[in-house]
Amino acid sequence: MRTIAEELTLLVSQAAETMGHVGFSVDACVPTASAQHGDYQSNFAFRLGKHLKMNPRAMAQAMVDALPPHPAVVGAEVAGPGFINFRLSEAWLAQNVGERLAADRMGPPAPGAEKTVVIDYSSPNVAKRMHVGHLRSTIIGGALHQLHRFLGWNVVADNHIGDWGTQFGKLIVAWHEWRDEAAYAEDAIAELQRLYVLFGEKAKAQPDLEDRARAETARLQSGDPENVRLWTQFVEVSLVEFDALYQRMGIKFDVILGESFYRDDLKPLVDRMLADGIAVDSDGAVIVPLGDVEPQFAEQPLLVRKSDGAALYGTTDLATVYYRQKTWAPDKVVYVTDMRQRDHFRQVFAACRKMGIEHNFVHVYFGMLRLPDGAVPSSRSGLALNLKEVLDIAVAHARKVVDEKSGHLSDIERAEIAEAVGVGAIRYADLSQNPQTDIVFDLAKMLSLDGNTAPYLMYAHARCKSILRKAADEGASSGPMVLEHPLERELALAVARLPEAVLDAANSYRPNLLCEYLFGLANTFARFYGACRVLGADVEPNTTASRLALTAATAMALREGMGIVGLRALDRM
Repeated sequence: MRTIAEELTLLVSQAAETMGHVGFSVDACVPTASAQHGDYQSNFAFRLGKHLKMNPRAMAQAMVDALPPHPAVVGAEVAGPGFINFRLSEAWLAQNVGERLAADRMGPPAPGAEKTVVIDYSSPNVAKRMHVGHLRSTIIGGALHQLHRFLGWNVVADNHIGDWGTQFGKLIVAWHEWRDEAAYAEDAIAELQRLYVLFGEKAKAQPDLEDRARAETARLQSGDPENVRLWTQFVEVSLVEFDALYQRMGIKFDVILGESFYRDDLKPLVDRMLADGIAVDSDGAVIVPLGDVEPQFAEQPLLVRKSDGAALYGTTDLATVYYRQKTWAPDKVVYVTDMRQRDHFRQVFAACRKMGIEHNFVHVYFGMLRLPDGAVPSSRSGLALNLKEVLDIAVAHARKVVDEKSGHLSDIERAEIAEAVGVGAIRYADLSQNPQTDIVFDLAKMLSLDGNTAPYLMYAHARCKSILRKAADEGASSGPMVLEHPLERELALAVARLPEAVLDAANSYRPNLLCEYLFGLANTFARFYGACRVLGADVEPNTTASRLALTAATAMALREGMGIVGLRALDRM
């Protein structure tokens, strides 16, 4: 089933062909800014008139006259400098929503079927506690994961963890010098985190520690049994903690292939690039000149091997690209990292083009998460908020509210609701922002129950389900949808726009667009609920049946959209 925008855009295209204007790309119809101007708008006639040096309004009127009849449209008129505004038929809109309700899917069909996408996100460093600085990649990546899966893509979610490199040499030195066995037995990650921060502090006064760390790193990379044993131990305890947090946040990965997975591929890769002329020697180091494929990096080649023989992040990223191409042959690969890595990935993608790898690379970069004082969370400095503790605080806050407002529910039910609301509030507070903007980690604001928040959406869904339960208890059921009240029409239109919101969010890699849609839908339902009685002896049975169908459709749209952004659609709150 097409979206409403697709249906109307097709009509405009057919009108243009009737007028003899073929070969032009037709702009997609979009919702109008105000219901006073209809439901959807097309600017194609305006653009076409300008291009052909014709009066845009005259072009728009001619296009309106050429529109083929369609049951969806009850009105089309010229507006402004040459726009076409469409008004939808209430009967067609009701039928559209009713068919989606009957099909048990409000969202769009699955256009990604038989296509594969690899999504690289989260990627924390092991032997360190996940902190709030890891939230953005994890949560934004998780939403993009669910968006693509909802649209039918074969998704390979890869957690490319940082489990190799010089940090382990530092940690091994610190382990031998300052470890506390009892503390490690009680909380392994906390002790490893303490040792890592302590190394940084000690190294400021003892520069020889850095030399010792490099030596231990070299021993690890050469296969020293003791260092390999320690490294394996550090990775294993880290993955246990990561998995607990991911489960709590509803994040799932298909594979966890860290930097260490590719360590044996790096030297052969660089040697092959040298042999193929893709990479060249530069004073003992190896670089990939990029000016021929990306002029902006003419003076900034990609370094793939240092003069001491060490590989770099770019080397591992290229080996990762090769592995993914060979294993999954993806149609596209999406990387979700902070904006500081923009140039790095531009260089990597340019090097891939030079190597003949042309599949679609997408870097979804996001702004920084900052603490209220402006600082960026960092494990190295110890300036970080423990993610587990943040989630615990959020859940505890939610539990207080749930206990106050829903004391009639069992302790188990209240605990489940509090967990869903608390964790959901943290997720949604991030996802509802434009990914490319910096955000301030303000826990109090994140946990607010008012405005565009997770609890508000959850409550809207729970209210829908409450109405439907009460209707079932009273023997009422849904029936044909008839949109007579203005708010019935407005709500049905909001529900019908879910497919467009999902596609817009997926195509732009901006989950916040879906969040904006869900907030608007919840607001519209609140106004509908306040003005339109659903149940009651004074409500006509046919009206009750219609409004129950509309309420069920709203619940379905909320559930599908909330599921994509990682919120549990609670039946009770």
